[in-house]
Amino acid sequence: MAYYENIFIARQDISAAQVDALADAFSEVITSASGQIHRREYWGLKSLQYRIKKNRKGHYVLMNIEADSDTMREMERQMRLNEDVLRHLTIRTEELPEGPSVMMQGRDRGDRERPSRDDDRPRRDSDAPRAAAAESVAETTTANEGDEE
Repeated sequence: MAYYENIFIARQDISAAQVDALADAFSEVITSASGQIHRREYWGLKSLQYRIKKNRKGHYVLMNIEADSDTMREMERQMRLNEDVLRHLTIRTEELPEGPSVMMQGRDRGDRERPSRDDDRPRRDSDAPRAAAAESVAETTTANEGDEE
């Protein structure tokens, strides 16, 4: 059996519970043919880059699957027939990744402590051109004031 990653996008006007039921139906296709679902992640309702079938948002779901190619073709066929699925993508991988996906790791970023915005903070490289420009403007202004007298 081979390893696959499948991501599908469901319509925005169905509930999260309906998306979960939809993912359960696709999981049932895999498990009934002696395949395994190693991980299933619901990424939430996210904005789409462009409209797909008059939808501006979609529910994203990731599944890591171990199954044979016939089983995957059957699951993709059912995804194409289902009106609630806007898009789907299945890729074959050599191995399944460990731990949470990149999208789920991004949710943990909010827990980190943010640095304070004090005046004694170290300068970033992006601040250097601004500081140099401010100093040159100050020097030019002082030199011009001396010329006027």
